Amino acid sequence: MRTRRPRPRAAAAAVGATALAAAALIAAPTAGSATAAPDRAAPVKAVPAVVGHHLVKGASSPLTLAQCQAKWGINCYTPLQYRQAYDLKPLYRAGVTGKGRTIVIVDSFGSPTIQHDLDVYSAQFGIASTHVQVVKWGDVPPFDPTNPDHTGWAGETTLDVEMAHAVAPDAHIVLVETGVAETEGVTGLPEMMDAEKYLVDHGVGDVITQSFGATENTFPGFDQGDFSSIQNLRYAFKDAQKHGVTVLGSSGDGGATDAVEDGSHNYPYQVNSWPSADPLVTSIGGTQLHLDDAGNRIAPDSVYNDYGAGGGGQSHVFARPSYQDGVKSVVGAQRGTPDISMAAAVDGGAWVYSSYDPTAVGWDVYGGTSEASPLFSGIVALADQVAGHRVGDIHRALYQLAKGNPKFTGIVDVNDGTNNTYDGVTGYTAVNGYDMATGVGTLDAARFVPALAVTSLLR
Repeated sequence: MRTRRPRPRAAAAAVGATALAAAALIAAPTAGSATAAPDRAAPVKAVPAVVGHHLVKGASSPLTLAQCQAKWGINCYTPLQYRQAYDLKPLYRAGVTGKGRTIVIVDSFGSPTIQHDLDVYSAQFGIASTHVQVVKWGDVPPFDPTNPDHTGWAGETTLDVEMAHAVAPDAHIVLVETGVAETEGVTGLPEMMDAEKYLVDHGVGDVITQSFGATENTFPGFDQGDFSSIQNLRYAFKDAQKHGVTVLGSSGDGGATDAVEDGSHNYPYQVNSWPSADPLVTSIGGTQLHLDDAGNRIAPDSVYNDYGAGGGGQSHVFARPSYQDGVKSVVGAQRGTPDISMAAAVDGGAWVYSSYDPTAVGWDVYGGTSEASPLFSGIVALADQVAGHRVGDIHRALYQLAKGNPKFTGIVDVNDGTNNTYDGVTGYTAVNGYDMATGVGTLDAARFVPALAVTSLLR
């Protein structure tokens, strides 16, 4: 079975305070060495979402907005512009930088140059770098820069690490590299879930970000109404909830549809994907930012709908969770996604540095909800620091905040654009309040982070 591309790459140009100590104790596990998990379905193959949205790569340096517009017809943003756009600077001035918190990033194969690339990226923008702790899960093969599976996942890894660091510069990053190889048919999602459960059980990580997923319809038994193959993969998320670890997932880049099993095309009707659609996962959708050179908005955010479209819609597996009862007029009887959104459009994508491919060393621009989920993981790490504890499953807090005054909650409504022009499948329009294009909207971090920290105490 095929896993949906870990949420696209679009390249133009080119637990607390004890988590770190616990992470240091982890030995590199061998395949199958995880704590026992329930019986589950046949192995699921995984491929990176960053594949398929590649415009240009390997620029010698980041370009200005005017240069990006002239050369590629898109806007290209730096982390400094993101920091202004999301109002992060007041938090940094108050010492809220993610210090003492841990972000777990899960990707197949990883990148052999991730530490060097993060160091170069950080230096370019005057951000202090951080150590990336790599945990190899199972039999991770030597990196082969001529293998598109390896380079695709390395691109995803680079995007995930650099975006999380851009928002929470002092958070510790644990990168879990799994040995998934689609061409060899080895396990994919089960291996990733094993790795996540192992880290949760060992006290590692306050928030987990996942830029991968598989269309619900492609899981064994779906057509017969048997959802056990998905249900049997949820053990890591149940474990995370028990330990107060926040779990995030990219909502996808196919608008209201997503890929068929072999990835050759999208379904011609509305579908959703897992793990984003899981009620225990906070689904992160996509917006398009409209910024000037300083990062100030020149127009309100709109729905991500270029070179892909922000994923969203009703799950066909999971019923509406109680935290969405207040938006049942929108989601109906089913779980609706996304929950909240961050930057994901290619026209307004993020500059990222990589050197894992010796033929294309330099700067790329990435988009897709592959970008949005790690960005939001940084936001959660900041809230963990403010709260002094893990904020855990944030769904109830999120929907509670969405009902409040934005001046105090930091929830910023997005009511411009649609995701319904992708592959001809009718999707959803952003309207006032919750919608299945952007969820509750996006955020102003200076207000949202402390509000989330306080509200998490009330759950």
